[in-house]
Amino acid sequence: MKLKVLAFRIPFFCGAVLLSVIILTFSCKPGTRSTDESDKTVSGKGVILVHDTANRKVNVYIDGDIFTAYIYPENLEKPILFPVRTSRGTFVTRGFPLDPRAGERVDHPHQVGVWLNYGDVNGFDFWNNSYAVPADQEMKYGKITHKTVKQATSIDDTGILAVSLEWIVHYQELLPYYPIINEETRYEFSGDENTRVIDRITALTANIETVLFTDNKEGLFAIRVDRAFEYPSDEPLKFTDASGIESDVEVLDNEGVNGHYRNSKGIEGLDVWGQRAEWVSLSATKDGEDITIAIFDHPSNPGFPAYWHARGYGLFAVNNLGQKIFSDGKEELNFALKQGESVTFKYRIYITSGYKATDDELNEQFSRFSEK
Repeated sequence: MKLKVLAFRIPFFCGAVLLSVIILTFSCKPGTRSTDESDKTVSGKGVILVHDTANRKVNVYIDGDIFTAYIYPENLEKPILFPVRTSRGTFVTRGFPLDPRAGERVDHPHQVGVWLNYGDVNGFDFWNNSYAVPADQEMKYGKITHKTVKQATSIDDTGILAVSLEWIVHYQELLPYYPIINEETRYEFSGDENTRVIDRITALTANIETVLFTDNKEGLFAIRVDRAFEYPSDEPLKFTDASGIESDVEVLDNEGVNGHYRNSKGIEGLDVWGQRAEWVSLSATKDGEDITIAIFDHPSNPGFPAYWHARGYGLFAVNNLGQKIFSDGKEELNFALKQGESVTFKYRIYITSGYKATDDELNEQFSRFSEK
């Protein structure tokens, strides 16, 4: 395995001569393990980023322990952060379909790790795209491709990862994939003995005459969580995506399933779905470890405070661009960009270990994040 630590600095969202790397294929088919025992630790304190070019990923370590990885395999429909762990090393993301674990749901194979995309961009579905899409339906879906790692280094107590991506579609039926959006994303990773933090700042720029984000519930920034963070379910479930593709999930063992949502307005449980809020937290106890996962919207984002597409089966998402379904038709956004125009989205994921975060702590985090 070829490992290379990138320690160069390039200003965010600007052009530069990049370090050339050899890109090899990384298999990430369903059931193929994308983690490796050798990835678990490195020597050194602080945040360390290691670009593993052979396996097409950037590992993120905090105080020597693996936290997460930015992975960009060629046969995944978008780059993601996967898996994500607490400061004690406990998984908070679902393993399926990349690294399945016993007792997990096997619905929605497109919901994996931490990601950002949308369900209707110029009529193309980026959200639901996965290996489960029938070949005769693929033309309806878009995908996001990794282009370059522009920066992977540490500044003070924060790890910085800046990447360039493209949102591509079959723009015309007889043409190959074409980029309709250029994406520049900056991740900032930090943490201490009891917490982990991911900030994502994403700029999307229209590459064609008009890019229309048609109002849709499937978006925008999301994490698919481990089984412990779900709500118990005692009946078989059927899930249908925007194109009508169904997946069935049998009754699962609910032992250890104890997730609980709460938002910045004090609304709790499954009622957080379809509500506007500055932040939403999802807490659970896993293997004796109390954990909170919180996602923060940012005041500069369009549609702030966003509606939340947070489900009991493990999908935890904030949607700044979808309003119609959440408001029972009272609001509708249909956000658009003209060619060359950009929009920036900022989000924070905050993970506690050993305790469940209080409202006061989460409000303080929101205040700090709002100043970025």
